[in-house]
Amino acid sequence: MSDKPTLNDILEKDDVEIADIDDSQLNNKIDDDNNNVGEEDSEKFCVECTDMPSSLHCINCDDNLCDVCYKVIHNSGKRKQHVSEKIENSLINIDQDIKDETLNQPVVMDEEKEENEYTTEDLDKLLAIKNKNNGSEQNINQMILKEIKKQSQYIPLRLTAEERQLFKLLDSALNVCDYTNKIDIFSYTSKSKRIITQLKEICSILLGLVVSKNMKIGSELIVNKNFKDNEKWFQNVFEIGRRYKIINPNRFDNFGKLIYMIMDSRLPEIESHMEFDLYKPIKTLDSYLKSRPEDDGKALGIFDDDLILNATAEIISKGKPRSQINREIKIKELSIEKLAKKYSSAKGFSKEEIKQVLYSVGDFNAYINSNRSSVNRMIKRLEFFRDKKSHANYSLNIRVGRDGARLTHDHDKQYEYVLQSLKLWSVIMKEMIHLWSLADDDLLNNSNVYKLTETGQGLNRVKSCPTLYRQMFNIVELVKKKSGYWIGSSYIHLGDSTVPNALFFLDKYLQVPKILNPIDTCLSQIEADFPKDEFLMNLISEEFGSVDDLLKLICSHFFKKAFNGSGANDFFSAGSCVDGRLTSTWEWANDIHKYEYFKFFLLSGFTGFNG
Repeated sequence: MSDKPTLNDILEKDDVEIADIDDSQLNNKIDDDNNNVGEEDSEKFCVECTDMPSSLHCINCDDNLCDVCYKVIHNSGKRKQHVSEKIENSLINIDQDIKDETLNQPVVMDEEKEENEYTTEDLDKLLAIKNKNNGSEQNINQMILKEIKKQSQYIPLRLTAEERQLFKLLDSALNVCDYTNKIDIFSYTSKSKRIITQLKEICSILLGLVVSKNMKIGSELIVNKNFKDNEKWFQNVFEIGRRYKIINPNRFDNFGKLIYMIMDSRLPEIESHMEFDLYKPIKTLDSYLKSRPEDDGKALGIFDDDLILNATAEIISKGKPRSQINREIKIKELSIEKLAKKYSSAKGFSKEEIKQVLYSVGDFNAYINSNRSSVNRMIKRLEFFRDKKSHANYSLNIRVGRDGARLTHDHDKQYEYVLQSLKLWSVIMKEMIHLWSLADDDLLNNSNVYKLTETGQGLNRVKSCPTLYRQMFNIVELVKKKSGYWIGSSYIHLGDSTVPNALFFLDKYLQVPKILNPIDTCLSQIEADFPKDEFLMNLISEEFGSVDDLLKLICSHFFKKAFNGSGANDFFSAGSCVDGRLTSTWEWANDIHKYEYFKFFLLSGFTGFNG
């Protein structure tokens, strides 16, 4: 018989050993440990926070305090006159010895592992396989490279971990602020005084949140300092908020408050009283890489390197085998490592900073693809209706007064009208980062003062947008040129009662992907997934005949109703103008629950047009 103990023996033995420990012995052990902590050890810690080693002894208070607590407690009043003396604390000395010992230890780099995992040979082999599969794409790559370099002037730098913490503080402060309800009103009280009060309040809230988050950093910002002394810090925090919103347009609902605060802080009468404003130019990739003269422009060369295309490409898994996806991931990782090593330097940017730039370009690519892909797919679906004879049952004809339409187009004219509108949106989505940069400039330009006006949508700040308007005009002209001719009005609403300022413009065109993405998702699921479900196929057959008929019905109805000039009470606000095209699309989206095919949207997982 084996001498090895069984699991049951082990468990029984453990039980016996545990049972042998007397409760009184255990309690005595705990009491002994507690008694070992005497007054001498407790005095080594700050009497205020109780968790930091004491470094100063206040002679008047007869208390031992840490540096931070001493400054806070003795900041004002009679305590400011108290006398202190440094105390020798063994805890501080031990802690310092550990730090010194750690700093003096040599850093061992695992170079062998890094070389084995990331080699140029591996990258070259993977790229050779990729190029073999994709064929020659040199011309396309050069066009993309040129576009990335151009857009680098407007692409915001991705937030670091520290900046994300500051953004959370900013968002929290804005959540409890009721700025516009107190400023953008008609009142007999002085508007300047109200603005100054609110700006000081938000600055105070921010500082208070910093203190609650980190006492040491907070005390550095508030002890013996006023708002002017923290000018750079406030400007940096508000710039982080604007930068975050550009790449995350569906988040940060307090963005409007933030913009209006910065806008007001730049008013001459406010700036003279506050002695500073909250404006700081957005940190873009181009400005960031030019911010260190000692780098001598080395890092800027990254935008001329073909490898950046692989390092920042969005990896789309749909329709690809797992081996290809893994290969693309490996190519991206190796490309990032190689570029970071190539363009980093001791005097310039570190590897991590170069990677941050590459990640920012990757964010930009993902942002553009997610916003633009659904528009381009809708253009492809529209092509099915090019020949009206092939789709006689799904005519795109619209007539004024019928089903709310404000336009009269036959099938061919409506087809071209919708095609031009979708192409216009596609270009706008492609240029969205650039347009956002121009909108930011127009909104925060202190040479152009806004006017509080009743626009029919409530009191709004009406402010002209010259640079944004100029770029939008160029985009419309570009689409006109490619189309050969233009159907409808080419009027652009900006800085009027319809689109009061650039903030409304941004919000308006950010709705394009919010509307088209759910439609595209639904149509894709009906086409790919619904045929796999017998119940759904029977339901579709009974009501519409086939999946193809259902798809044609949804598309034709969308291309008619969403582009019929409806959505407003007058032709100036809706109709066929550049902005009116989107207004009628909103109208269709608001009424989608009335249509017979709405249940299939729900079956595809549709929850709404706001994500």
